[in-house]
Amino acid sequence: MAAVMRLVNRGALNSAMGQQYLLFSSAAKLQAVGVRAGQALPERVKIVEVGPRDGLQNEKSIVPTEAKISLINMLSESGLQVIEATSFVSPKWVPQMADQMEVMKGISRKPGVSYPVLTPNLKGFQAAVKAGAAEVAIFGAASEQFSKKNINCSVDESLQRFDEVMKAAKEAGVPVRGYVSCVVGCPYEGKVAPEKVAHVAKRLYSMGCYEISLGDTIGVGTPGSMTEMLEAVSREVPVSALAVHCHDTYGQALANILVALQMGISVVDSSVAGLGGCPYAQGASGNVATEDVVYMLNGLGIQTGVDLSKLMDAGAFICRTLNRKTSSKVAQATCKL
Repeated sequence: MAAVMRLVNRGALNSAMGQQYLLFSSAAKLQAVGVRAGQALPERVKIVEVGPRDGLQNEKSIVPTEAKISLINMLSESGLQVIEATSFVSPKWVPQMADQMEVMKGISRKPGVSYPVLTPNLKGFQAAVKAGAAEVAIFGAASEQFSKKNINCSVDESLQRFDEVMKAAKEAGVPVRGYVSCVVGCPYEGKVAPEKVAHVAKRLYSMGCYEISLGDTIGVGTPGSMTEMLEAVSREVPVSALAVHCHDTYGQALANILVALQMGISVVDSSVAGLGGCPYAQGASGNVATEDVVYMLNGLGIQTGVDLSKLMDAGAFICRTLNRKTSSKVAQATCKL
């Protein structure tokens, strides 16, 4: 569905500390929310919450299944439309996701909420469908070295492996989302050419993926490199079929998301409490926090349907479970945890 666009006027969004400022919302129809006069921004943004899968998969200690289920249920109550629940990969490679069947069967599915899962191969797809998954995701990389070091095959070979998944999904009527990793930088190759990203995105879209999520896997992107990449990809794939998945390793995620919004993208991936560290930059933060994304979108008058207070409760819950502090700046500022 094409993004609905509107024009916003120049203005300064006042900032202040305190719980009362969580009440900034699209309902308020704030008048001073633009970054430049006449700049087009989406009327509404769909947030894809990836915390339960992408956020938790790197945790060294196994997170109890009950905690994962509770987290997903709390996120469901916050108004999020899409919550990536788990990954149907081999427990040998991702031990944290070994309880995928139990998680899928244990969550309380809320009407109107989608619970996609990652399925890297046909076996994973078949197990996911058996567990009740109604949507799946596949992934490719824009970097040859990243692909070879992580899944031991070239980029084109990795995409060929998904042919059988796409065929099975089409026969079962299951929508498939595509991920592209390393869209601006790679831990092995350095800068990634925008044309490479466009090539992989086009292949996934041509295969039948309804939406392509462009991931800055190591969080090295800036508004400049993000713009360059998105311009290249949008020449090959409709903007309405694109999403951004920004990591905040260098503190650029919100700025990069804003650039994507200005370019017409209306789907943003994020992780509650900023779960998910970057494995290639020790001690660095990973996924951008959903709370921070929602706060920014609220301030811009963009609708999300997400209750920020309930979202923060979910973030506080999982942080208590993991015995860590939240990576969300909004949560830190409002002393939730």
